[in-house]
Amino acid sequence: MDWKQLYQEKLRPVSDAVKIVGSGDRVYIGTASSIAFKLAEALYERRAELEDVLICHGLTPRILPFFLPEARGHFSTLSYFAGPGEHTGIKNGQTRFTSLHLSQIRLWCREIARPNIAFLEVSPPDEKGFMSYGAYGSTFHDYIRQLSHRVVLQVNKNAPFVHGESSCIHVSQADIITEADDEIFAMPNLSFDDTLRTLSGHIVKLIPDGATIQLGLGGISNAIGYGLGNHNDLGIHTEMLTDSMMDLMKSGVVTNRRKNYMKGKTVTSFALGTKELYDYVNQNEDIYFAPFHMVNDPSVIARNDNMISVNTAMSIDLYGQAAADCLGGKQQSATGGQVDYVRGAQMSKGGKSFIALTSTIENKCGRSSRIVGNLPPGSAVTTARADIQYVATEYGCINLKTLSMSDRARALISLAHPDFRDELIESAKILHLL
Repeated sequence: MDWKQLYQEKLRPVSDAVKIVGSGDRVYIGTASSIAFKLAEALYERRAELEDVLICHGLTPRILPFFLPEARGHFSTLSYFAGPGEHTGIKNGQTRFTSLHLSQIRLWCREIARPNIAFLEVSPPDEKGFMSYGAYGSTFHDYIRQLSHRVVLQVNKNAPFVHGESSCIHVSQADIITEADDEIFAMPNLSFDDTLRTLSGHIVKLIPDGATIQLGLGGISNAIGYGLGNHNDLGIHTEMLTDSMMDLMKSGVVTNRRKNYMKGKTVTSFALGTKELYDYVNQNEDIYFAPFHMVNDPSVIARNDNMISVNTAMSIDLYGQAAADCLGGKQQSATGGQVDYVRGAQMSKGGKSFIALTSTIENKCGRSSRIVGNLPPGSAVTTARADIQYVATEYGCINLKTLSMSDRARALISLAHPDFRDELIESAKILHLL
């Protein structure tokens, strides 16, 4: 049968498509820049008919009604990455959070989420009937499809068509198709100030020409990305592609020709940023999208010589333990791929791993140090002291890897804001580090 005819036979209105869900079902709805919002919202409209439906997701930028107390009894949710929606859901007791490395995401799919229905946002079909999973879907959405008993596709004309491994689904592989256009979640291209320029400069000077880079999200990573403008022949192997990396590709700084693995290609699992970024990845065959279990595998990361990993933390203690996802009992984000890349970069010939953070933070109590004697109670250690390598603030960048615990404490104190160094020295003495 012609795929166009098959498409029409499977096409349903959104309100009809969600009738496939019954009480007790487990429904995956997507993550970040690839969430089937229209299907999810239509499903909630059926709440009076449903009980104990589990909604599985990650990094939800909108506060969907599933996260609110009114959904209790009808819906609960399960997430592997916390964003604005999850923060609300956790606070209301509606969301359970799972901590794991993104290289292990298939374990989450198979043994924790265990969806029997998948709502997947996709692009319109190409001339052969293949639809792209979009800006985020290459991460593991094809694995979700394989696990699910029924697959419902939300065709969104705004979803980019990306190329790579496990990045597409054919019309014949869907049970139901619905068309519902929606804006793809976009993040502003975060600005950076003089403090972040200074901080990034300490890292940029340690990145050689020809290196392969991974950058995280946020102002620090943006400052580093834009600070690499005078480098040559960089490569990209990263779980997340951002606007600053797009600009490095456009300017010719990134050529990928000195990579050992996937030479000539930018390798990523997903794109998260502005609409310009989504337009750039659309039908761009220079960018290879692939699942987390490959892109975040430390042994794969290490195949590129001079692999440079840059990630951030909210706080770090005098032992060198970095808290990047949960501080003081509040789940801010997730472990994500930080540890995968910390380890993979250090396994690489000539590779380096950096944890970057500003020395202080302003909050309702005033200014406080991000470098502390002990992490606050309820905090989670994201990157362990045995894994950490370089730490950078605006006051410098130091390799902690070869230092004793007492020398680490001294080094970290030197990276702290001067106003807090005396206090940290006293903390180090109490901890028998000095």
